[in-house]
Amino acid sequence: MSRIVGALVLAAGLAACEPIDDGGGGGGGGGGSVLFTHGFAFVRESDRNVYVVDDTGDPNSPQRLTTIGGASEPAVTRNGRLVVFVHQIATGFELQTVPTDGSAQPSTVFASGAAGCSGCTNFRYPTFNPAGTAIVFAFNRGSGNFALGKVNTDGSGFQVLTNDPATSYGGASFFPDGQSVLVPTGSTSTQLSQLQRVSLSGTPSTIVSNNLGNEVLWVVNRAVVSPDGQQVALDGRLSSGGSRIFVGALSSVSTSLSRVTEHAGESGARDTFPSWMSSSQVGFLSDAGGASNIYRVTVPTTSPGPGTLLIPSASDPFYGGT
Repeated sequence: MSRIVGALVLAAGLAACEPIDDGGGGGGGGGGSVLFTHGFAFVRESDRNVYVVDDTGDPNSPQRLTTIGGASEPAVTRNGRLVVFVHQIATGFELQTVPTDGSAQPSTVFASGAAGCSGCTNFRYPTFNPAGTAIVFAFNRGSGNFALGKVNTDGSGFQVLTNDPATSYGGASFFPDGQSVLVPTGSTSTQLSQLQRVSLSGTPSTIVSNNLGNEVLWVVNRAVVSPDGQQVALDGRLSSGGSRIFVGALSSVSTSLSRVTEHAGESGARDTFPSWMSSSQVGFLSDAGGASNIYRVTVPTTSPGPGTLLIPSASDPFYGGT
């Protein structure tokens, strides 16, 4: 695998970079502001803090935005100014936000047991609406399946979007109009085999697809809508036990999904957490070779491959900004 990663590093123009400094940067993590307009937010397994790297920045010197750990699954606003993430604490879970320029400490938006959601816990997959005024996330009430909830970015106006205990919901992705989300669903949280469109206005959900094609058993984490609202990228679980990134047309998911990543000789490798970087590029997380890194793949492709290495030593990536 070292040979493969080395080739990817050269392709990405990273070969001359210094080793990563796990101490991170400043801002909310301690000092000075940085420019972030579009790029990745992610966490590191080593310290479970939130980091960001702008597309024009150095992937070996990410900006650390938090310092106390316990973070997971960050997401960035469309204007690139704010990150939301899940923070696990002794008493449960919080949704916290922090500026991407490192100018302020994280602040809590919503917490387990907050008014209107007694017993809500196990927060997952927060994501901003296009305007950056609301956050949709998955949660449960201590056991069973996950529901979807929405809260305003200032912590007000919490509401439950789904109320079907027989269905579990994964990571949501907003359609361009900001009025509804695409979300993988299933009978359990580990077998998300359908795609639904869930409205924020309270109108009934609609099935986008109840068939993910011949290769995909179910979605691992999330299915994300392309910037033009016409395509979907998802992390599909394979019968081998691994997962790969698949892309297809939203209008014909069951017949159009195609695999866009592959790792020769590593059937159990896991590619997950896809994000659209543009209408023709998808970023994702891969543990191929035993290390978790962020890669990029161009779509469509006639020859699935490992992708181009972008950011080493990362987890839970999300691409955002303008």
